[in-house]
Amino acid sequence: MQRDVEKERSAIEAAIGDMTLVDVLNRNATKFGSMPAMHWSEGESLQTLSWAGYKEAVNDVAAGLGTLGVVKGDFVAIMAGNRKEHLVADLGAVFAAATPVTLYSTLATPQIKYIAGHCSAKVAIIENLEFMKRWEAAKPELPDLEYVVLMEGAENYDTAPWVLSWDDLIGKGRRALADNPTMVENSSASLSQDDLATLIYTSGTTGTPKGVMITHRNVLWTVECTRRTLTELPDHARFVSYLPLAHIGERMASHYNGLWIAGSVHYEPDISKVAAAVAAANPQVFFAVPRVWEKFHAGLMARLEAEPNERKRKLALGAIELATKATATVQAGGKLSVGDRVKLVLFEKLVFSKIRIGLGLDDLIIAISAAAPISADLLMFFQGLGIPVYELYGMTESSGPGVTNLPGANKIGTVGRAMSGVEIVTAQDDEILMRGGLVTAGYYKSEDSTAETFDSQGWLHTGDLGRLDEDGYLSIIGRKKEIIINAAGKNIAPAKLEGLISNNALISSSCVVGEGRKYITLIVALDAEIAPAWAEKNGFSFESLEAFAAMEEVRSEVERIVEDANNQIARVEQAKKFHLVGDEWTPESGELTPSLKLKRRVVLENYAADIEAMYAE
Repeated sequence: MQRDVEKERSAIEAAIGDMTLVDVLNRNATKFGSMPAMHWSEGESLQTLSWAGYKEAVNDVAAGLGTLGVVKGDFVAIMAGNRKEHLVADLGAVFAAATPVTLYSTLATPQIKYIAGHCSAKVAIIENLEFMKRWEAAKPELPDLEYVVLMEGAENYDTAPWVLSWDDLIGKGRRALADNPTMVENSSASLSQDDLATLIYTSGTTGTPKGVMITHRNVLWTVECTRRTLTELPDHARFVSYLPLAHIGERMASHYNGLWIAGSVHYEPDISKVAAAVAAANPQVFFAVPRVWEKFHAGLMARLEAEPNERKRKLALGAIELATKATATVQAGGKLSVGDRVKLVLFEKLVFSKIRIGLGLDDLIIAISAAAPISADLLMFFQGLGIPVYELYGMTESSGPGVTNLPGANKIGTVGRAMSGVEIVTAQDDEILMRGGLVTAGYYKSEDSTAETFDSQGWLHTGDLGRLDEDGYLSIIGRKKEIIINAAGKNIAPAKLEGLISNNALISSSCVVGEGRKYITLIVALDAEIAPAWAEKNGFSFESLEAFAAMEEVRSEVERIVEDANNQIARVEQAKKFHLVGDEWTPESGELTPSLKLKRRVVLENYAADIEAMYAE
């Protein structure tokens, strides 16, 4: 059926009217005041904050910021994990008519200095003393930074007049509101949809981070677009938030969508505890990057393979194998035999429903994978378990989403079709262009970059390459700036091979090399969490990742993984050699961004000698 994009946009516009995030929180506090807005763990107990309590806390922080001189147009930096105070600080800044800017917790002092300096942050709200060390080192070169609010540990700075505790900020706000009850009402009333809701700094895979300006209109347009696209999404849905809120994916998936549908969000600051958080929260909506889905898969399979009861083990593994093959058959347009359909009904009762309950995903309605390519095999594995994971595509510059697969319209191997009110086309060079109310206002203090990326007709030039099929499903080819041109002049997109390699649980990341070379090679890093279990399963002792990477048995396994990946791509794209590193790649070590994307430039610099050795042999 032909889409009427203008009609879709009109419906979105009518739904959001002239609202801002202030209006949304005020609505929730009035209509759903006693309902839970957020949950978090304190020791063994689960804490809850209602929508009315959320609004009260936001008012206190907004007033507190006002006493520190924060006014409309100012920026408030936040560096903290996924915890109650982070979200209260975020909306507190908004209600003070300022703009919140969340920074990744992994950023080093020079990066903090750049971002806080670039946006001229007046106040920084920081979680703990570990973060404070970096901010303290940066402060002498941040003349606009007047105050730092510490959620924990402010007593260590009791002689520093520019440092306050979280309780100090709240206390200042409450006293100000007692003297002037309409203080926050006045500041928040000055906002319009064209004002910034947040500034999101890109993770810097290709250079200096850029501040993406996301307005209140962008946010509300996007969440309403999401609601009209994912029609199964219920009001007051349960979410889990654990990825960094400096990443647009998490911010949009849990924070803004949670606000829009008055959901309840379980906040987990430790990403290593996400499985336990999911089990506790029993979410209806769950957003994850591919690496999280890979770890869920690896953990589940390890538990099933370790089942001491042979009959139960064979039953579960056999059921999963059949379900995965059945999903592949249906995706290819085939039909299942009567016998297989009967078996799957039985396995649903005996195996799959129990797995979902054990994972805490038995109430799951929408599961999304985004931010990087995910293996089709992994998607078919989860769909076979009754956990359909839908791949979504978007970027910070599109306020997060833009294209997605859906229940009933899920073509595995693609990232789906344009969302409600969104247009997607590809240019002559295959660059993906996107248009709609979710396209942001450009880059802060960067007119040249804005003009390069956002054109006068409203199209966002994504920098990604893709192809649209006859049904409107989009397939991602690669990143325009990362296309490798080999010595023969052939264009090669590294994302395909890297995705195939990195989707194996044993592999953390991989980097394709080959610019100007006669053939393609790979730098491969192992997963430090999976490696010990792999060693134990195969009868080896694990001493260190470096020693593990040097083992011939491990090299043989990686060689098998590379060969299997090579068999799925064209000859010119295949890797002739690989170098296996004994280092763990993390955001802290520099090879990955905080959102776990590869920093190709850093890898090529760090392993330059190893790369030359591969081509010298």
